[in-house]
Amino acid sequence: MGKTITRPPKTIMEIYKGLPEGTLAELINDQIYMSPSPLAKHQVLLNEINFSLKKFLDQNNLGTVLTAPLDVYLDETSNAVQPDIIVILENNMHILDENGHINGVPDLLVEVLSPGNRDHDLIIKRDLYEKFGVKEYWAVDPETKLALGFILKDGKYHQFSDKIGEVDSRLWETKFTF
Repeated sequence: MGKTITRPPKTIMEIYKGLPEGTLAELINDQIYMSPSPLAKHQVLLNEINFSLKKFLDQNNLGTVLTAPLDVYLDETSNAVQPDIIVILENNMHILDENGHINGVPDLLVEVLSPGNRDHDLIIKRDLYEKFGVKEYWAVDPETKLALGFILKDGKYHQFSDKIGEVDSRLWETKFTF
């Protein structure tokens, strides 16, 4: 059942938060972007990466890994994204509130590219994640399994990985394969 609108929304974030649950949408710099559901190859690769990360994080008691769709509110006014994979380390768990919302900047974000969103993930979202200080960002192509890895140094992303089916994470100095 939907929400009853008692007054017109006053901000773009209110409009975003009023979208039906499960809507594949993001709010980036005050603009709403919508997308169709991902294809099977996308989901298979997402599961492989998620499994690899979850196994490592659980074995080392480092934090938690979450998958889309789940909103990450980078700020309270104009930026909410739904990355494919979200990693929050133990010392940053305060960004995950008691209701299960993420309000703040995760430590690692992973985007599995889709045919219609390559520039969105590789340019728009990469720049956004850099701006907000996401420590590490991976963009992975489900067709080729080419994985690009970016690490934040001095407020700017530097590419550190460009391999097929693996990323040598700089956060943990560990190789993840998928």
